[in-house]
Amino acid sequence: MSATSTGAVPPAQTWKEKLPPISTLGPFFALLLACVFFATQSDRFLSSENFSLVLQQVMVVGVIAIGQTLIILTAGIDLSCGMVMALGGIVMTKLAVEVGLPAPLAILCGVGVTALFGLVNGLLVTRIKLPPFIVTLGTLNIAFAVTQLYSNAQTVTNLPPAMTWLGSTFNFGGTSVALGVVLMLMLYFGVWFWLRETAAGRHVYAVGNNPEATRLTGIATERVLLGVYVLAGVFYGIAALLSVARTEVGDPNAGQTENLDAITAVVLGGTSLFGGRGVILGSLIGAVIVGVLRNGLTLMGTPSVYQVLITGILVILAVAVDQLSRRGGR
Repeated sequence: MSATSTGAVPPAQTWKEKLPPISTLGPFFALLLACVFFATQSDRFLSSENFSLVLQQVMVVGVIAIGQTLIILTAGIDLSCGMVMALGGIVMTKLAVEVGLPAPLAILCGVGVTALFGLVNGLLVTRIKLPPFIVTLGTLNIAFAVTQLYSNAQTVTNLPPAMTWLGSTFNFGGTSVALGVVLMLMLYFGVWFWLRETAAGRHVYAVGNNPEATRLTGIATERVLLGVYVLAGVFYGIAALLSVARTEVGDPNAGQTENLDAITAVVLGGTSLFGGRGVILGSLIGAVIVGVLRNGLTLMGTPSVYQVLITGILVILAVAVDQLSRRGGR
């Protein structure tokens, strides 16, 4: 007879079993340790204005990392995200400034272009079965070329206020908070709820964990993958708007490092590059970790090359921990 039929109570979980997995706790502790270290190195680090500045600096990469997380959860990767974001920014600014479209319509066109690139990536991955790495490496170069050709390698200025208002700030508890940061946080919690509480969100994890088993249960895995790539493209378009709002220009040279920064944030946030495991809020913590490292090292007067070096080391360590945890779970 089963324990349920006899009324027996299942054995209580040990305290170790009750703890969240290390992939969830690790990023938080890493952020905490980084904050403690830099607080001992600079008196300016713990100020509320400095933390507000860090969030403003990471809001663009943070939103790109949402789309990147969704793709990595399906065991894919998107190398084109930064340049697609730059193209979206150029499209929306040129349409508003040179064509004279109303700002909301120009913004929708820019987001539409980034979503179209997501659709192309998704179709090549799902229909032709090309590896995501190769597909997005190709579309990275295409997006870069189109951005340069369409903009004539010229920065777009004199933007309408509707395109820059997300870069403005409001006072909260004596601290200036950017509207773009609020939007980023809202997007993270919205996607967290979607992944956790809806069937469509759980399908994303299922496809990344075991696509063949997921297909056999009746879930349209190709449709899920295609939807993820298109949705990621939408987030790149939103990130483009945040970049435009923060810099107040349409910059054709933007986005050249954001792809690696976004992947770094996702990996540091505990999402497995092998798919099926990760928490979207971890990517937010990962983006903040990168921002805190760069901010703290700048306050210490450390050359920027060391910032890149330390970030690279952290990425390797994060992937190593993920690999070891996978082996331990077998």
